[in-house]
Amino acid sequence: MTIKDAQKLVDDWIKTYGVRYFNELTNMAQLTEEVGEVARIIARRYGEQSEKESDKNKDLGDEMADVLWVLICLANQTGIDLEQALIKNLEKKTKRDNTRHLNNNKLT
Repeated sequence: MTIKDAQKLVDDWIKTYGVRYFNELTNMAQLTEEVGEVARIIARRYGEQSEKESDKNKDLGDEMADVLWVLICLANQTGIDLEQALIKNLEKKTKRDNTRHLNNNKLT
């Protein structure tokens, strides 16, 4: 599936089952909430905090998909082609950082 396909799939789902998109501010709040859920799992599963029993069965992939879903909703609402935006962003990073990380002694 391409990112363009994912944007269409989400848009079709919203139009079929979701009635309409939540407004952009609501979706921004939702995105923050979903990122927080990912952060909680990462912090407890891979960080120094102990994982609560209630968190042990949480599916990190599903939580990441929730983040992606809301991000795609925001892109659709604001007319962003995420596929093109990602390509442009990778080009920017490559031009800006093409030797920075290779020359970073902290990474070797």
